[in-house]
Amino acid sequence: MLDKISEMAVNAAPIESSIKFNLGGDIIHLDGTGSSNVVTSDDKDADCTITMTTEDFQGMLSGDLNPMMAFMSGKIKIDGDMSVAMKLQSLFE
Repeated sequence: MLDKISEMAVNAAPIESSIKFNLGGDIIHLDGTGSSNVVTSDDKDADCTITMTTEDFQGMLSGDLNPMMAFMSGKIKIDGDMSVAMKLQSLFE
């Protein structure tokens, strides 16, 4: 998963924020505050933390689960700046 999100993030414009995915113990941290998006497994503070299952995250990566629909159905919990979470759509397009 880390490789897949890294591939998507590096090809997208910097999100100008940081996002942490909490996948039930696994962490993915996306820092888009520099000239490019950087993805690590570091458990660092972020502007927004998104909590979801690994399965739902994989569904978003594969395109089987629409991020907005996942949020609307309660499969995603967002803590922090909601506008930062909305920037994720650009990674999944």
